[in-house]
Amino acid sequence: MNDVLSQDEIDQLLQAISSGDAETETYKNNAIQDTRKIKIYDFKRPDKFSKEQIRTVSIMHETFARLTTTSLSAQLRNMVQVHVASVDQLTYEEFIRSIPTPTTLAVINMDPLKGNAILEIDPAITFSIIDRLFGGTGAGTKVSRELTDIEQSVIEGIIVRILANLREAWTQVIDLRPRLGQIETNPQFAQIVPPNEMVVLVTLETKVCDEEGMMNFCVPYLTIEPIISKLSSQFWFSSVRRTSTTQYLGILKDKLSSVEVDMIAEIGSIDLSIRDVLNLRVGDVVSLADVKVGSPLTLTVGTEKKFLCQPGIIGKKMAVQVVGKIKQDESDEFEELAAEGDESYE
Repeated sequence: MNDVLSQDEIDQLLQAISSGDAETETYKNNAIQDTRKIKIYDFKRPDKFSKEQIRTVSIMHETFARLTTTSLSAQLRNMVQVHVASVDQLTYEEFIRSIPTPTTLAVINMDPLKGNAILEIDPAITFSIIDRLFGGTGAGTKVSRELTDIEQSVIEGIIVRILANLREAWTQVIDLRPRLGQIETNPQFAQIVPPNEMVVLVTLETKVCDEEGMMNFCVPYLTIEPIISKLSSQFWFSSVRRTSTTQYLGILKDKLSSVEVDMIAEIGSIDLSIRDVLNLRVGDVVSLADVKVGSPLTLTVGTEKKFLCQPGIIGKKMAVQVVGKIKQDESDEFEELAAEGDESYE
């Protein structure tokens, strides 16, 4: 096949393309491939958090939402629902412009991390919590106003409780010790970072009684930067396994150490018929033919034979002294030792 076009064919092809009667799919495919290679980058809003890091932050705060749901429900004695609605990265100026005025804005010290974070609670949720704590039904207020001194003191106690949940949720990444700095009502007075600085914003949908609103937790990139490498799925799940084998194991040991179990010192055993048992009277002697005087007794813990012991008395109480430990392969040997002898206890 001849791929060389004549001048007339070239002129006809150019005329068809210019009139729209023909299309060059080759040019289209090349244009599509070139477009796919282009990645849009906004220099005003640089992405400093990867999708994996955003996903890890979301997992952390899902735990925080569950803990907050439980603690607030117990304190308010009413149903409280908190769950993660979204996790986004944006500039601090965009966050400040998105929240109402006045509002409840808590400045939080993120020790040992440098810098502060912001916990913003929707006014509808704030006044619903206050009304519930003051003995009401949890109804909010339609009037937009600042908190009184008493109301601010009450809401500080709620925020401190919430920060305790935040510390527990961040345990897998860092031993965070968040502290409440001050509470502001005007977002313009809470300039913790420059307006164009990137932040990660965790939005929590919250329902208290019949009132619904949002809680926003804003952490600047400068604050979270020292631990940014730990916000990965690999580190997260490896730390969960590590904690399970160390911290949880110690907790289980502490819990089990206080469990009460029955201990029985067995002198010996003998087979008797029901008739003989029914005929037993006070003063009768039962001869344990297979037990020798002076041979150790078996101390059973729960249902397992664990120790060898000697009977005795402490004061006016009967007691046993542990003289050895029974291993699994030693139980049969002890039974053979106990079978020697023909003297018995009463």
